[in-house]
Amino acid sequence: MNVLITGFFNESSKQRVTRSFPEGWNIQIVEPQRCEEFIGEADVLIPEHIEVNEALLSKARNLKFVQTGAGYDNVDIEACTNRNIWVSNAAGVNANAVAEHIFALVLGYYKNISFLDQAMKNREDETKLDYVGGELLGKTIGTIGFGAIGSRVAELAKAFKMNVLAYDAYKSIENHDVEQVDLDTLIANSDVITVNIFLNPSTRNLVDKTFLNKMKSNALLVNTARGPLVCEEDLINALKNNVIGGACLDVFQVEPLSVNSELRTLKNVILTPHTAGMPDGTKFHETRYRFFVQNIQRIRNNEPPQNNLNQIS
Repeated sequence: MNVLITGFFNESSKQRVTRSFPEGWNIQIVEPQRCEEFIGEADVLIPEHIEVNEALLSKARNLKFVQTGAGYDNVDIEACTNRNIWVSNAAGVNANAVAEHIFALVLGYYKNISFLDQAMKNREDETKLDYVGGELLGKTIGTIGFGAIGSRVAELAKAFKMNVLAYDAYKSIENHDVEQVDLDTLIANSDVITVNIFLNPSTRNLVDKTFLNKMKSNALLVNTARGPLVCEEDLINALKNNVIGGACLDVFQVEPLSVNSELRTLKNVILTPHTAGMPDGTKFHETRYRFFVQNIQRIRNNEPPQNNLNQIS
């Protein structure tokens, strides 16, 4: 079984990921720009930072399966179906990891962890530090999307005795600890807004100038889903002009985030490099890769993969 993985992995990451697959499988981990060199021999593609489109698929003579993480906006599912290539995502597999990361960011922001840590390490006079913090108790968190991640966020929020609002365009929420509301109500009443939805044409740039202007002036925006859900230019302007209180971002319009991005200069922003679903520095999440292996084995056995996004006749 030839498995091609694209993305940015250091050597220790490659070793750990490779070891998660059965012995005897051929695992190739390459940078995105080198994908076309290897796609011709691949039976399975796990794509990161590439577009799986007709142009790429035309070179993939052996491809049987495309396995994504939670998001699949980079895959042309119709083109794969036309070529009898299964497509599956791993929605829910890393939901707890992402939800914990969201709360790490929220707590880090309200408790000023990054600021205080840096001040202490810079040997600043800690008796003269000027900053504003807060508690989560009694605050309202709004989750846009109430799937595996959004529902886990709600569970964690209740442990902090927060009020929880939820908006989901596709489901009725049956949870007595959560108030389901329309989007405008969530935006206007949340102290923290966390975005937990898939990227598609209807959600691209959902968080724009109009959205941000509806938020509380001290509210926090958290995005660990997909960068293009947020209009980055509008967000930067809102942060610079104190339209909102701050933002915690794990994903960006273009990744990796440019070293010259203005987001890196803003004091009311906490940034992490798209690591919410993979908590350690080797870009490895055991549950995620166990799921990948099980799904690939289903393909080998001529069975449909779990979480399949298309149907092969």
